[in-house]
Order: sequence, then structure tokens, then C-alpha cells
Amino acid sequence: MKKEPATSRRKFLKTSAGAAASWAVLPDALAFSLIPKPLPNEPTSMATGKSLIGTYGEWAASLAKNIPSLSFRQTKWTNIKTWQKEALAKTNELMCKPDMGKAPVVTVEKKYVYDGLDIEELSWKLPYGRPTKAYFLKPQGAQKPLPAILALHDHGGNKYFGKRKIVRLADDMHPLLVEHQEHYYGGKAWANELAKRGYAVLVHDVFAFESRRVLYEEVAGFTYGPLKTDSKTDADPEKSENIQAYNAWAGEHEHVMSKSLFCGGTTWPGVVLAEDQVALDILSNRPEVDKNRIGCAGLSGGGLRTAYLGGLDARIKCAVCVGFMSTWDDFTLHKSFTHTWMLYVPLLPNYLDFPEVLGIRVPLPTMIQNNNDDDLFTLPEMTKADSILREIFVKAGAGDKYQGKFYDGEHKFDQPMQKDAFEWFDKWLS
Repeated sequence: MKKEPATSRRKFLKTSAGAAASWAVLPDALAFSLIPKPLPNEPTSMATGKSLIGTYGEWAASLAKNIPSLSFRQTKWTNIKTWQKEALAKTNELMCKPDMGKAPVVTVEKKYVYDGLDIEELSWKLPYGRPTKAYFLKPQGAQKPLPAILALHDHGGNKYFGKRKIVRLADDMHPLLVEHQEHYYGGKAWANELAKRGYAVLVHDVFAFESRRVLYEEVAGFTYGPLKTDSKTDADPEKSENIQAYNAWAGEHEHVMSKSLFCGGTTWPGVVLAEDQVALDILSNRPEVDKNRIGCAGLSGGGLRTAYLGGLDARIKCAVCVGFMSTWDDFTLHKSFTHTWMLYVPLLPNYLDFPEVLGIRVPLPTMIQNNNDDDLFTLPEMTKADSILREIFVKAGAGDKYQGKFYDGEHKFDQPMQKDAFEWFDKWLS
């Protein structure tokens, strides 16, 4: 069996917040029964079985309609444009994105050549928090407008690292990054691989990760339980033991952050979407980029970000969502504890099932990649999500623009999956 990396999601199950923030494995003690939602032609009585919230699970799962009110699967929706307008408006309303103000000034911190690529280290300042840092990669010497990818890093219960999880910038890498890429990406820095294939690629840190992370000094004096900061320091941050300690603390802090965002009138998904759209603005305005040929992709938390960005921003002409596609029922009954607060938009399940958020992009090309043994989701609900998306694309007359693929193995974006994803981008963006 392959050794789990030191930053593995399994380590974060030791705390409830760590479980919520990480991509966790179901312990044997939590062998929950699957509770399928009634099919459209079946009565809506609640099924029997156990859930994450005990006897309340059946009731909670029955609150949202089997086919939500803004679902394109509803027979009343026959015009794609009319449906998209309403679905987009409601989803954006509920996500409550913060105002990002005018476009930020982008600073080029450094330029160099590595791995046959021209690489730029960039930064920009948003209206809040420390500067966002990013990497821009393209084939060495390339000048003509290129197809481009916004490469979205994962969550992984690891907020110390962000953009660095999916790139390689030098022969020497931090050992935790080597382990991370070996475990989840087949040993590849997939952003580099796409750039070498002829794409311009932008990889940026998103809210609360790496350059955007919360520092201990910023919350000094915190005295609550595992969030205590009196024995913690931001010194020597690259030490592996300090990184692991930070990630455990940040997992606990994610609950605090999300509650505070709700009280401030926004949501974690709304903040992440807003930041990803700023990055998309920056990528679109690069002279080396053909703004009509831009895609996005990511694994896990990056797949989640793909679902929201790809679903809500039509500038994404091709989307590949990896390791993050299931239904609200799956989260309600079985898997909420394995997921980050980056997922949840209050009240949205009344209007759209989770896969239908990405489905708003129909008929733009869309690929979903699932792993049969992914412990973040149940296989029946991943299969149901695939069926929902396929139904949407077929109803829109765009069945050839959707591809849902299932692979053997656990949560990952390995080389065979990357090959399929890259070929999908080549098909629609080249």
C-alpha cells in the first residue's frame, strides 16, 4: 500500500474541525448506511437508516425537493438562456460575493526559465488580506496568443501550501510537496505539464491558503481550546513540523472563519469565487493569452472551485472538475464532515442540486472525473450527480459537450486522469 504523505487528510480526523477542513477517510466506526432519495416517481416518504445527524437525517434530506425549483430538469424550463439567467441570478445572490473593487495592479516579482518554461512570479493586492501571490507559466519563448488554463490548487487539509502544490519551479522541492504530488498527482506538477503542452497557465493562492493564509500573529491572544496561539510562532515556517502544526491549527480555525464570514454577510464559496474571478481577469488580460480559449481545472478543493467558477463564469470555455462531484444528499446524510466550508452556500439546495451549479454552463464543454473508491463521497451519489449533468446536457442538445468518467482508486488526479483531462482541453481549446 502506498505510504500516506505527512500532510495526509487522515491526520486531520483527530479533530472535528480538521475533519471538516480536510479530505478525510471514513473511519470504520462510522460505517453509515446509504439513504437514497426517492426517485421522481416514488413517494417522498423518508427512507430508513442512519445518517451523520442521527434520526434528523431523513427529515433534513426531505426538505429540499427531489428536483429543485431552478433545476433545468424541471419540465417548465425549455429555453436555456431564460433558465441560465434565473439560475445565475439566484446562485450569485445566495453566494453573496464581496465587492472586489477595481482591477488590482499586478506586480512581476521575478522572471526565470525552468523545465522548458518561461515562469513569472506575480503578486496583486485585493481589498483585504495580504497580497495574493501567483505563478504564470508558458512554453519558453512563446509569444502568440495561447489557449490558457486557470489551474486551481486543492485544499487537502493543508493551508500552509496553496499554489506550490501543483507546480515545480526548481529541482529541489520541499519534501512535503514531493509527498503531496506523489500521493495525489502521480508525481507530476500538472500545471507544468499543461504549460509544456502549449498552454499559458496561471496558478494563484486563494483565500486562506499560502500567501493568503492567516498568521498566528494576526490572532495573537486567542485562548480558546485548540485555537490557542500562546505557544505558536510564525518563525521558521518552512520546517515540516511547523507546517503540520499550522495545518492542524488552520483546520480548527476554518470553523471560526466561516461563521465570521456568514456574520459579515458573505460566504466562503462567495469569497473564493470572487478571488478566482480576479485571477481569471488577470489571465484574460495577458497578451500571450487568447481570452476566447480559457479553461479551468482542479482536484478536490480545486474541483470544487471549478464547479463554482466554471458554472458561474462563461469566460471558462472548457472545465474539468476532478474529485469533487456529488449531490447535496450525499453531504446532508453521509459526507459533510469530510468537507471544507468552501463548499456550503446556505439555501442553495432549494434551487439547484450541487451538480446543477456546474451545469449552468451548458452547452460549454465539461468533464467530470471521479474515483470509484473516493472516500469523500458515496459512489451512488457520485453516479447520480453524473446522471444529472448528463441529463442537463442532453436536454440542451449538447450531449457531446459532456463527459463523465470514473476511475479505479482513491482520491487523486493521477497521470491517466491527467492524460484524459489534457486531451479534453486539446479537443475544445486548441
